[in-house]
Amino acid sequence: MNANEQTQLFDCLQSLLERQIELAQQANIGDAELLSEQATYLVEKIAQTGVLESAEFENRRERLQKLYHDLHLAITAQRDETDETLSRVRRGKKTVETYGNNI
Repeated sequence: MNANEQTQLFDCLQSLLERQIELAQQANIGDAELLSEQATYLVEKIAQTGVLESAEFENRRERLQKLYHDLHLAITAQRDETDETLSRVRRGKKTVETYGNNI
C-alpha cells in the first residue's frame, strides 16, 4: 500500500470519527454505532499496514487519538444525560403509582 492510499485511510477514518462525534452530541447514538463498524474496518486496515509506528504519520496518529478521546467524552456525556432522564422517569412513575394508590 502506497503513502497516498495510507493517507486516504487516515482521512476517511478521521471523517468517520468527526461524524460520530457530531452524532453522539446530537444524541443519535444508533447512527454513531453504525459508523463505528466502518471505523473498525479502517482501523484494522491501517493497523495491517504498520504505518501507525511510522514517524511520518505521528501527527495523524495524535489527531486520531484526540478524536477518539473526544468521541469517548461525547458518548459519556450522552450516557450521563440518558441516565439522568431515566432516573427522572422512574421517579415520576413512582410518584404516579403512589398517587394512584392513594385515590
